[in-house]
Amino acid sequence: MRIIAGTHRGLKLAPVGTGDTAAHLRPTSDRVRESLFSVLMGGAYGDPISGAHVLDLFAGTGALGLEALSRGATHATFVDDGRKAQSLIRENIALTRRDKATTRLIRSDATKLPPNKGTRCSLVFMDPPYGKGLGEMALVAARNGGWLADGALIIWEESSPQHPPQGYVLRDQRKYGDTWISILEK
Repeated sequence: MRIIAGTHRGLKLAPVGTGDTAAHLRPTSDRVRESLFSVLMGGAYGDPISGAHVLDLFAGTGALGLEALSRGATHATFVDDGRKAQSLIRENIALTRRDKATTRLIRSDATKLPPNKGTRCSLVFMDPPYGKGLGEMALVAARNGGWLADGALIIWEESSPQHPPQGYVLRDQRKYGDTWISILEK
């Protein structure tokens, strides 16, 4: 895995390895990330990355949030409750030489987010364990916790196309192999 573009272009991220079998780490492939960011930067959404505050739920390795930072996002908050994921995110933040001014790591179940006391996020990545219904629960927690800015774009990765919950509009859906990306707007 590597950063595709921006200030950290080509940087290899920490290898996932065999990891913690209970962690169910399934990083978004370089190809899917590259395609996703091409869609985001293609003009249909303006420029959702430059200056964005990013919320990376079920962050795993942190690759999606770090890719956004590399491409000009201002800040990324990574949320994952797994020990292996926390370790990988910390290592990848160090590899990109980011600090607490531009990153925050929260050890929490994404469906039980603590209240946000900072800037609301305009770009959200969600890559929950497939087929468990956790994405919608995480969206509810993010909304109720004050994490989402009005008009926030939510990038939801799942094994099937997702239907937007009440209060969200489906903007696009794309299939990459066995991965479906649904783009919602709050």
